[in-house]
Amino acid sequence: MGLGGISIWQLLIILAIVVLLFGTKKLKNIGSDLGGAVKGFKDSLDGDDDKAKNLENKEADEDPSKADSEHKNESK
Repeated sequence: MGLGGISIWQLLIILAIVVLLFGTKKLKNIGSDLGGAVKGFKDSLDGDDDKAKNLENKEADEDPSKADSEHKNESK
């Protein structure tokens, strides 16, 4: 048996019906559009992480100078 009681033959019949309904060109276009959407989504998630890391790095670069002046004020 296949997935949840569905045999491989039933899956092949469903696949054949989908191909007959939509055609191979339409399915190819749908697949490429879906792949592009997933890639864009992943890139946007990675882009947000990169922006956050760059912001943290900039803040870390600025903070040591502030931290040194604050440390000097505390030691007085």
